[in-house]
Amino acid sequence: MLTIGPLVAGAVTAEPGDMNVLWIFAHPEGRSLNAALRDEGLKALDEFGHSYRVSDLYAMKWNPVVDYGDFEHDPAERMLVASASQEAYESGRLPADIRAEQEKLDWADAIVVQFPMWWYGLPAILKGWFDRVFVKGLGYGIADEDGTVLRYGDGKLTGKRAMVVTTIGARPSSIGPRGVHGELNDLLFPLHHGTFWYTGIAPLPPFAVLSADRLDEAGFDAAVAGLRDRLRTLESAEPIPFRHQNRGDYDQDLVLRADLAPGRSDLAVHLRD
Repeated sequence: MLTIGPLVAGAVTAEPGDMNVLWIFAHPEGRSLNAALRDEGLKALDEFGHSYRVSDLYAMKWNPVVDYGDFEHDPAERMLVASASQEAYESGRLPADIRAEQEKLDWADAIVVQFPMWWYGLPAILKGWFDRVFVKGLGYGIADEDGTVLRYGDGKLTGKRAMVVTTIGARPSSIGPRGVHGELNDLLFPLHHGTFWYTGIAPLPPFAVLSADRLDEAGFDAAVAGLRDRLRTLESAEPIPFRHQNRGDYDQDLVLRADLAPGRSDLAVHLRD
């Protein structure tokens, strides 16, 4: 069974556009459900007139580990990862594999991030893609001429959009506000809010296939149809309406104002009304 999350009110019809799409794929098995969905998704992008590039992380044997070599840093000296990454980025000293992914990211208007949900999160290889590619100076550590830090809706990556495509083994009834596994958008909050939105990328509601290990042929056909519908509106769909950090909703300590969502402390307080 599939779901696209509670933030989607219904089907949206949109004319196909011409976007550059970076599809980041993180699954070790080329004969998996995920691989089949990826292939169908890329066919749909072709049909809709979009250009795409694929980063198949396992096939690329992507190194997910940040280390001294990423920044040409002397191991004998203490390394401050943030400043070392910024210096290497701004001086053009990052390794070729990181620079290649950053060039794809710069080219892309939209990013599709596809993975099986493992242990409530991303496969390590995908987490390591973000760790190594979103260095300081690109993904964070950006300020305007007045010194205002640009994050949570602002930053160098503002203007891009991203959509999660994920498979989850759990049954649909167990994913929700009272389900034992929690609500889908809460499970994805670290990626949606803490990675995409933090860097300025607008996150779209996710596309998830549930009971993925028990999917039959009819379920697969429904998943493909649902994914095609979501890709059809990749350019026009409304992003998840997270609050901007710098537009008055948060105080100087970065705490949500008391008059907004009063009495609540759930993650949804960070959504605009």
